[in-house]
Amino acid sequence: MGRNIGMWLYSNGGGDKIQKKIVKKLREREIETITDINLRHAVAKNNHIVHKKTNLEELDLFFSYNAGEQTQYQMFLYQALNRVIPMINSYDAFSLTEDKFQTSFLLQQHGIATPEFQLCHRDDGKQLQKIMNKWSKMVYKPTDGWGGVGLTKIESQTTLDMLMPFLNQMDLRFFYVEKFVDYDNTDFRVDIVDGQFVGCYGRKASPTDWRTNITSGGSVFMREPDDEIVEIAKKSAKVCGVDIAGVDIIYDLETEEYVVLEVNGIPAFATPEQEEMGLDFNKRKIDLIVDLIDRKTQ
Repeated sequence: MGRNIGMWLYSNGGGDKIQKKIVKKLREREIETITDINLRHAVAKNNHIVHKKTNLEELDLFFSYNAGEQTQYQMFLYQALNRVIPMINSYDAFSLTEDKFQTSFLLQQHGIATPEFQLCHRDDGKQLQKIMNKWSKMVYKPTDGWGGVGLTKIESQTTLDMLMPFLNQMDLRFFYVEKFVDYDNTDFRVDIVDGQFVGCYGRKASPTDWRTNITSGGSVFMREPDDEIVEIAKKSAKVCGVDIAGVDIIYDLETEEYVVLEVNGIPAFATPEQEEMGLDFNKRKIDLIVDLIDRKTQ
């Protein structure tokens, strides 16, 4: 009996071509793929989750790989579907890496350095002021943000006083803040698939910003990791239980150690422009993903 999987992979930045390559390699292993399964358009009724005419719970696996369009509805169905069929990444792993506090807390429990952090109740504004006095510089982060969106660098009491009314207006239940790490405005993005090193590149913040995220004006450059960085990335992915991970690592100039900023559960493939620069890990990443799907659907 043949195997059938569902896939929802981003199409911009060369994602459509990546999808075709994955589908072709899976077909060579007699695994058929139903593409463009956006759970936004799925309907749950009785014991079925239906997308168009496909009962998703009858698939052998669902591969969800689209970071920018996840809604609460999709996440709810993602969780339900993962109770009955395998997922890449699993719902638990995906939801963990979407939450910066939960990720940092778990990593530190396993001896992996992250920036110092604190979670504060929204009614405890005095605690934020105490942290500000202790750290002098800190970063407010939405626990579920991505791409650098919502990150705010707080360098003075004045900045904090300006930020608080905005946060209160958003009716947040808690605030997550990190100590600002003194670093050289560059990071390592290390891709891991199925516990194996795929590739690495660097990102550099623009002259007018401190964030390295591409969506915040950062730029990509060629960068080779050393063994320590690769091992940190592998361990971080394993601790978080993710099949596919992009681990962001920076070097703390004050403590003189590498720290993990984030574990991304949906790291992008190299774009055509980045491939022209020399980022050539797409083929290895595709092959490892296909191997992973093959094994999980046996």
